Amino acid sequence: MKTIRCKIEKVNPFNDAVYQVLLRPETAFDFQAGQYLCVVMGEKDKRPFSIASAPNAELIELHIGAAVSESYPMQVVERLKACAIDGSTIDIEAPGGEAHLRHESQRPRLLIAGGTGFSYIKSIVEHQIAIGQQVKTTLYWGCRTQDAMYFETIAREWHDAHPWLHFVPVIEEAPANWQGKTANLLAQIKQDFVSLNGYDIYIAGRFDMVGAAREIFREIGVEEAHLYGDAFAFIK
Repeated sequence: MKTIRCKIEKVNPFNDAVYQVLLRPETAFDFQAGQYLCVVMGEKDKRPFSIASAPNAELIELHIGAAVSESYPMQVVERLKACAIDGSTIDIEAPGGEAHLRHESQRPRLLIAGGTGFSYIKSIVEHQIAIGQQVKTTLYWGCRTQDAMYFETIAREWHDAHPWLHFVPVIEEAPANWQGKTANLLAQIKQDFVSLNGYDIYIAGRFDMVGAAREIFREIGVEEAHLYGDAFAFIK
């Protein structure tokens, strides 16, 4: 990874627990859809976040889950807010990660996001759109509540605009007028698929969810060489 200085264009809350951050790198850098960067908080304090923007985008987008009780990500949000106010810059290290989109593959794709894991998936989908790729893609996004599904509108727009992409929103606590599934994310996927053989699967979310997903998917034919997620490097 190389060090890149960035200006902070925007730090806006999606809701009371997730922030959208837009960075303008002072020097361009190449990355692949689905990679991550590290925000440099100190010489030995570098904090990873998925890049939510596609490789062709002018700005670098991050989605940072930072409820008040979660000091580790909130420290990053506060630093970025301060930089945005006083016009100072922040360093990032990028790119990192091996769970990037294998765009040469024509196998059907299953994209799975838990919470802010959607940032990883957003980069992949927007890159598919940018390069005009129409590989059959199913996107599951699971959250506890509808409010937590902070970018539901863009996912539904993809679904409506691109016949090759099917969006399945899954929440655990649904209002009466909810247009989607009401279930646990992994339980819903297990119910919907007899077998995962033949799919390229990309997954991001909390490490415990990703680890549980692998165990469940092994029961329904996942090919682990085609199961991609940076969490697996940490939960072997």
